[in-house]
Amino acid sequence: MGEGAPAKVAFLGLGKMGRGMAGRLLDAGFEVAVWNRNPAKADELITRGARRAATPAEAARDAEAIFTMVADDNASQSVWLGAGGAATEVKAGALAIECSTVSHQHALDLAAALRARGLVYIDCPVTGLPQAAAAGELTLLVGADPGDLTKARPFLAPLGRTIRHFGPVGSGTVYKLINNLMGAIQIAGIAEGIAIAEQAGLDMALVREALESSVVASPQVLRHAPRMIARDFSDATFTAALRHKDAEYALKLGEKLVPQLPLSRAAVEAYAAAKAAAPDEDEGRLIELLSAGTSPAKRGLS
Repeated sequence: MGEGAPAKVAFLGLGKMGRGMAGRLLDAGFEVAVWNRNPAKADELITRGARRAATPAEAARDAEAIFTMVADDNASQSVWLGAGGAATEVKAGALAIECSTVSHQHALDLAAALRARGLVYIDCPVTGLPQAAAAGELTLLVGADPGDLTKARPFLAPLGRTIRHFGPVGSGTVYKLINNLMGAIQIAGIAEGIAIAEQAGLDMALVREALESSVVASPQVLRHAPRMIARDFSDATFTAALRHKDAEYALKLGEKLVPQLPLSRAAVEAYAAAKAAAPDEDEGRLIELLSAGTSPAKRGLS
């Protein structure tokens, strides 16, 4: 790379979050190569100046930093270490920045495998909706050696205003799994509460107003209660399958540390049912499973 030339970055995985994040890196002046299993999802970024790569390896070949934002452990393993994976051709010393929500064990195993190939691994899952990704307002949950994080900061800065460094590699993923597990518990609880209110014949407009001004009005309640009451999931951002995957990864980790996690297990089971019914639909549609076979707002209390 010549003096003054923009740093080269690869971005692998262009779902709702990945597209926004890759766009931020483009806007920050990096030379960005992109890859996605469905190439059409890269089209908008290509028109903005990104380079389309046929494989993860091609995207990563000359990159100083490689970001991944894919669905799960299997997808992460494939894009890094599978045939045509990013780690097969990347230069030693490059930053491997895993932003996907993966299992804790996978994060540790992947870090070891990539370090053995001379890469610098940064554990960097994120929180925030797709709108935050596109606006550079994510919160980055980092596990890394302090010196490696210092090296990575110029590449992370366009993605979010807040970097929380939890400790060594894997610790960012621990917190992300806790965060998403608590979300699963809360959303399942919201669905059950609303289902009870409906079947009790309450005025659901008043229920919504009361919830939104009550002590239980967490961000999850404020987001999901109105959508569930209206059965309006047109702004879907997170699927039942992804919520189940994250909660299941978290439960697997948690049960190694805490003997009894009944609420966590119940949330995993609730989202296993939601996944079986409609894996690619919005996670809030859990309310529809609870309401199936009933007559909402008509039963009331005798």
